[in-house]
Amino acid sequence: MPKLSKNLTAKMKKTLSPYRKRRAPSQREPTPDPAFESIAELVASLRDLQQQAAAAYTPIVHDLIERRSQDVNEIEHTLDHLLDCACIPEGLALFKALCRYYYDIDPAATAAYIYAYRDMWDTEEAQQQEVAS
Repeated sequence: MPKLSKNLTAKMKKTLSPYRKRRAPSQREPTPDPAFESIAELVASLRDLQQQAAAAYTPIVHDLIERRSQDVNEIEHTLDHLLDCACIPEGLALFKALCRYYYDIDPAATAAYIYAYRDMWDTEEAQQQEVAS
């Protein structure tokens, strides 16, 4: 096997060094995308607002249930607002509690709110599981 000159070996190393430093796509560090970062910030602020809304509606829902309110407008107004934060566990728990209470007053309207929740927040997987069971 012929020996390569030192100059040729050095040139080959220089030429190949950028290729050796490259990583597989799965090992590369992601480059920050400004658009993605701004969307992530918006999502985080939306989650904060949903948390605040759930906290604000907690005493209202408990009050409606405890005083056995029959005020359909007030209950539906509250359910409308709870739909906006029903994607977080706290909001969903409030929404479910008020729906359970409202079902005895107006089952058809309660069903409409449940369908509205499903349209807004259910995933296709959850809907398929519901159909299968």
